[in-house]
Amino acid sequence: MIAKTAPRRRRWLLLPLKLLLGFAALSLLMVLIYRFVPPPVTLTMLFDPNGITKDWTPLDEIDPNMPRAAIASEDGKFCTHHGFDVDAIAKAAIHNASGGRIRGGSTISQQTAKNVFLWQGGGFVRKGLEAWFTVLIEAVWGKRRIMEVYLNVAETGIGTYGVQAGAIRYFHHGAGRLSRAEAARIAAVLPLPKKRAAVAPGGFTRRYGNTIARRIGIVQRDGLDGCLK
Repeated sequence: MIAKTAPRRRRWLLLPLKLLLGFAALSLLMVLIYRFVPPPVTLTMLFDPNGITKDWTPLDEIDPNMPRAAIASEDGKFCTHHGFDVDAIAKAAIHNASGGRIRGGSTISQQTAKNVFLWQGGGFVRKGLEAWFTVLIEAVWGKRRIMEVYLNVAETGIGTYGVQAGAIRYFHHGAGRLSRAEAARIAAVLPLPKKRAAVAPGGFTRRYGNTIARRIGIVQRDGLDGCLK
């Protein structure tokens, strides 16, 4: 009886390891595929009751003002970190502990990992998976691909995904000829795309957009977008 129970127990003990290895292999395969193939849809898109409007556009066909605006507003150290900005995470934690408006410390890499492979919302499980996918895309995709995917899957308005669809929605032309002001307005919308508008923005969105527009020049001057060239 004991002899029969021991192998069965070992099988049960090995099951979590097999599941973990299977998940690691599957996630790596997905990351490898999306290194070359545009992600067709995300969970955020699938569960959006407003539908999906998107138009994949290669990074080379997006005006440089747009990735510079994303770096200026979302992740000033994008080209130098390896997926995580420890200082930004620490500052966000301290700020959030003091109360008031919740501030995030996620990098563009982390946001891309979440947008492509996971779901919106918090929780330790999702944050742990986000960290795993962030490590993978940093290692497999590189910075240019991360930025390209980010600018194509990020929600830029109600039912609108990617900067190409956002540019057409707000400015009636493609993302290939965005001015600094237009790119900055789209970047200002990214944190709250269902509540902010890039056309005739008011209050905080207008001020934030103006700040981003000024920072675009700094990103270009200081070469903070050098990894995209």
